[in-house]
Amino acid sequence: MATVENFNERPAHVWPRDAVRQEDGVVTVAGVPLPDLAEEYGTPLFVVDEDDFRSRCRDMATAFGGPGNVHYASKAFLTKTIARWVDEEGLALDIASINELGIALAAGFPASRITAHGNNKGVDFLRALVQNGVGHVVLDSAQELELLDYVAAGEGKIQDVLIRVKPGIEAHTHEFIATSHEDQKFGFSLASGSAFQAAKAANNAENLNLVGLHCHVGSQVFDAEGFKLAAERVLGLYSQIHSELGVALPELDLGGGYGIAYTADEEPLNVAEVASDLLTAVGKMAAELGIDAPTVLVEPGRAIAGPSTVTIYEVGTTKDVHVDDDKTRRYIAVDGGMSDNIRPALYGSEYDARVVSRFAEGDPVSTRIVGSHCESGDILINDEIYPSDITSGDFLALAATGAYCYAMSSRYNAFTRPAVVSVRAGSSRLMLRRETLDDILSLEA
Repeated sequence: MATVENFNERPAHVWPRDAVRQEDGVVTVAGVPLPDLAEEYGTPLFVVDEDDFRSRCRDMATAFGGPGNVHYASKAFLTKTIARWVDEEGLALDIASINELGIALAAGFPASRITAHGNNKGVDFLRALVQNGVGHVVLDSAQELELLDYVAAGEGKIQDVLIRVKPGIEAHTHEFIATSHEDQKFGFSLASGSAFQAAKAANNAENLNLVGLHCHVGSQVFDAEGFKLAAERVLGLYSQIHSELGVALPELDLGGGYGIAYTADEEPLNVAEVASDLLTAVGKMAAELGIDAPTVLVEPGRAIAGPSTVTIYEVGTTKDVHVDDDKTRRYIAVDGGMSDNIRPALYGSEYDARVVSRFAEGDPVSTRIVGSHCESGDILINDEIYPSDITSGDFLALAATGAYCYAMSSRYNAFTRPAVVSVRAGSSRLMLRRETLDDILSLEA
């Protein structure tokens, strides 16, 4: 971002679809000025563009053959409001804890369109899934398979299940968020034969109904190659199950991991192109194996929630710090940080930040955006060239913060979790209120 003009431009492919910088320099989302929201609700503040979120649900549904084939990954960001939006758009929902299940049910989300994940589902979680009639349970271990069969028998029900398979594909992504290689906690190994044995056990279980296989190749993936290779390997298991067990599995869940653009120099995901490439490949592979092509299910979370949201901060302290004898870096502190966005500290993630209350006018200077926590690693923007006139009282916003920011937030330094508001057609609505000190103290025994 070498010039002030570039800084003021705001990359449209990173920010919400309804974000606009007005003639006075103020940025609006869905017609609502971000500084007005900051003044009304306080900062830090998550602002969700409802129409942006819904439009990305529809994009995924169109690309993958219908909304029922798209399971929104609630771990990215879940509230009752979000669950209702997903329901109204006709998508299914992917959950990974008993509390995510509880939020979905409290929102009135149909249990039949819920798929449950997790590597350590306890008996209470499994019983809740069966009792409420969730559509799928993804089995992650032999122990869980036996336990679910026992629980379902106790409830007098037959539960539809998928087997999570490790296909041995590691997508080109951060080591900590690549999930399909062998040495990790999820799923059954394809190479060792444990995935087939699990499928055989599920097929033989009296109270389980095996309907498909599941795999996940990683996060922030922008093309179909990793998914295609994983599908090819997993479809080989479909063929083995068909030939040795006489079972034709109707569904193939290829998980999530679809990427988004976090910075101006990154390209956005072409959902339609990736989906077409992937579905064509699955159909071709199935034909070559002589089996019916299963219905492909996907689990986008970040690709729906991420670009829909910005986080507004108020700038506090600014100071110049010497990085060597003749070079300084401008440090700009904001009133949040790693408690509301741990991803830069955890993964080295990068974000796009802009002043949203005016046009910036200063000369370009090397800048680091930091939070207010007692932690040297509390950095939101590590090293960028920003205008020198960013100062106390300015409102600064980070884009694409809808996924894994609020969901991974903490109370470090006894900071309270920010408020979340949705915006649509020129008006705002409080989705989650800001936590208070009283909320923290109420937990004291």
